[in-house]
Amino acid sequence: MMTLDLHPVFRNNRDIEVAMRQFLFRASHAGVPVAEIIPGKGSGRLRARVLAFLDQQHIRKLYVRREVDAQNSGRVLVYFS
Repeated sequence: MMTLDLHPVFRNNRDIEVAMRQFLFRASHAGVPVAEIIPGKGSGRLRARVLAFLDQQHIRKLYVRREVDAQNSGRVLVYFS
């Protein structure tokens, strides 16, 4: 499973978008079944931003489904075909 931890870049909006975009392209091309994005628990604003990014139409084409981990709300799982 590939993992992207957003803790080092959480303060810079552009860096967050670039990191997530590059990560999703790498994960989809690597053929991994599941990738993990870690926005952290915190206030939930970064998680909401990650989910909004993943719900964009052009990004949605890269994966099959996404979900917030039921056991750990600071982790978003992205499933590929």
